[in-house]
Amino acid sequence: MDSNASPHEADPDPGALTISAKIVVAGGFGVGKTTLVSSVSEIPPVNTDAWMTEVSAGIDEPGPETTKSQTTVAMDFGRITLDSDLLLFLFGTPGQARFWFLWDDLARGALGGVVLVDTRRIEESFAAVNYFENDTDLPFVVAVNCFDGMLQHELEEIRDALALGPDVPLVTCDARSAASSAETLRAVVTHALAMNQVSGPTHGPRALARE
Repeated sequence: MDSNASPHEADPDPGALTISAKIVVAGGFGVGKTTLVSSVSEIPPVNTDAWMTEVSAGIDEPGPETTKSQTTVAMDFGRITLDSDLLLFLFGTPGQARFWFLWDDLARGALGGVVLVDTRRIEESFAAVNYFENDTDLPFVVAVNCFDGMLQHELEEIRDALALGPDVPLVTCDARSAASSAETLRAVVTHALAMNQVSGPTHGPRALARE
């Protein structure tokens, strides 16, 4: 994989064998999941954002440092051709606790996942990390979303705060940047391959499907 390539410049060769895989983008409420999927998708992203109204007051609290006015109530969906022969389908999960029942369906058949973290509200990430560690055997990486373009804490401090094991990759990401988001997705694919989760196109739901 050419890490210097633009995330959208690798057009599939019609005569080549294309591998497709599903990636889940999870995390707490308002951490940037919709932004990441939208920034990197080569097709108009599909999302189920609903306007936050007075009904959600006290339930969906985006926090004082955000201007978020919408919330994902089911999922986000996007697609990126990461390399000429690798197509990723992205599924962003809803962050609110009342929609967590959807996570199992969104994660089914996935190659791996990204847990997006906002260090200003790091406690919002505990549920997603716990889900990947205890409720599924999917390999995942944790991506710290640098909202202001800079890292506010050392990565090892964040690893300790999240109680992440040494085998879980921890990376930085600017969800607004297509190139940065694509690098995060590359990290997921690389980690999944390293964890030997891909056994072939016909060996289980997490295998890469050849089209």
